[in-house]
Amino acid sequence: MSTPLSTPFPTPAGQRPQTAAGTAPEPPPSAPRTAGHSDRMRAWATRAPLLPALVFLITVTQLPFVATLVISLFDWNSLAPDERGFTGLSNYASVFTDASMRASVLTTVLLTASVVIASVVLGLLLALLLDRTFFGRGMVRTLLITPFLLVPVSAALLWKHALYNPEYGLFNGALTWAAGLFGIDSPAQPDWISEMPLLAVEAALVWQWTPFMMLILLAGLQSRPAETLEAARLDGAGPWQTFRYLTLPHLRRYLELGVLLGSVYIVQNFDAVFTLTSGGLGTANLPYTIYQTFYQAHEYGLASAAGVVVVIGTIVIATFALRVVSSLFREEATRA
Repeated sequence: MSTPLSTPFPTPAGQRPQTAAGTAPEPPPSAPRTAGHSDRMRAWATRAPLLPALVFLITVTQLPFVATLVISLFDWNSLAPDERGFTGLSNYASVFTDASMRASVLTTVLLTASVVIASVVLGLLLALLLDRTFFGRGMVRTLLITPFLLVPVSAALLWKHALYNPEYGLFNGALTWAAGLFGIDSPAQPDWISEMPLLAVEAALVWQWTPFMMLILLAGLQSRPAETLEAARLDGAGPWQTFRYLTLPHLRRYLELGVLLGSVYIVQNFDAVFTLTSGGLGTANLPYTIYQTFYQAHEYGLASAAGVVVVIGTIVIATFALRVVSSLFREEATRA
């Protein structure tokens, strides 16, 4: 009886079996290659809905920045368009050598540092207060957050007319009332903005940004491990020792985050300077100087160079802020 064609002939080990029809067919393709292809297709299917948003983001953010970067390389005054010409990095040299530009950079650093430090200190004190349990804590927290919810121009107008005005402002009214308690009929009525302009701008910004710092630090306080605090109390640690050795080290990342985010926003502040002092009396920071250079002097190239400098500085600060946020997320993930 003949052997069926499908029956393989005996073959040595390590060789493909032979059949009557010849060599056995090749095995099907390996599974890993198919799995890798399906993973790539799945990844593209996940990312595809985000592509329109990415294109829109690049169009409205990166293309204008590239245009600003190109304009910053030209000597371009809109009042003399025929004299426009390529000047290379001379506009950037003017940013760092021009007296008014240097003064605005110094004012920006001073304004940002003072507002951020004062806001962090006051925000920490308010966060420690709200971390305690007392009647009406929710209402107090809502009221303290309110200044941060105001439109910046509205907040600046509030301080300029309702508080600083020398004739009907609340500050001078309080001075008049306090002087009346001591029998003084004609107390001093200072013009707060003209006599202390930079301090007036700083006070308005501190009032608006303290709630922001308070929220960040309050979140940090409420994330403290209760077991550690309870152990410290059982060991006899007082409030100051608990704050110094447990609370403050725990809040270090949150303090860094508040300082970095506050610096990113306040270094770009324009509303308070424009509304309160119009950049006069030594309060012109770099954003306001860019506004003057662009809209009043019509120096497009120089204003664009100053704007690029501000953007680069902001990117540097934002990079550190993102690193702090990432470290906070990693710490929370390991704790969970």
